[in-house]
Amino acid sequence: MLTFETVNELTLKVTCTGSDVLFTKAGAFIAGENAGGKNYKFEKVLLGPQNNIGQALLGQLARRVTGENLPLMKVTLNGDSVTYYANYGQHVVVYHLEQGETISVESENILAFSQNCDYSVRFIGVGVLSQKGLATSTLIARGKDAYVAVLCDGNPIVLSNVMSQDTISVDPDAVVCWVGNGHCDPQVTADISWKTFIGQTSGESYQFEWHGNCPVTVIIQPSERKGGISVSMD
Repeated sequence: MLTFETVNELTLKVTCTGSDVLFTKAGAFIAGENAGGKNYKFEKVLLGPQNNIGQALLGQLARRVTGENLPLMKVTLNGDSVTYYANYGQHVVVYHLEQGETISVESENILAFSQNCDYSVRFIGVGVLSQKGLATSTLIARGKDAYVAVLCDGNPIVLSNVMSQDTISVDPDAVVCWVGNGHCDPQVTADISWKTFIGQTSGESYQFEWHGNCPVTVIIQPSERKGGISVSMD
């Protein structure tokens, strides 16, 4: 059994009781401790975390085509241990998923997840307006002890309309992930007029929106990805 928690906001601490398997961003391990000889090992994931070879091959193809090609490392833990993971001082957010709960996340923001998460890449049909294209990585909890750790550039902001049913509107290039029962994909709103085509834009021509009929929790970072679409005649 695995338990995820953060240390000083910048490091993921994984406590293993018994034996288990963990998937992390390749090279994210920074330290570990256990009684006796080291009882954990690392190996590169060549195709993907899926157990089915056919699904793994399709998943690898989808990741390469869409740019969601996450380099993964498999950590096999054979006994009680504590291991630590980080990525260039980025902030770490831990999410404990309920069974069936889904998190949609940019591949570059994934730090680690437990083996009882089903990982896949899927087309969302709206990503053409954002940095990452037409796809997103998805993790669905298969059990009650499913954990995901995501990375943020700076302290994250968490927005939720689960209780309020408010409309949430965000810049796609600041989105880290969204969590809900099901995919809960956003709608895209665009503010494009004649000013757009003469370079007189506000810089906020499009947003992702979730409405009250789609209860969701959205994590955003106080930093925008570079390279988003710019529509002008400059």
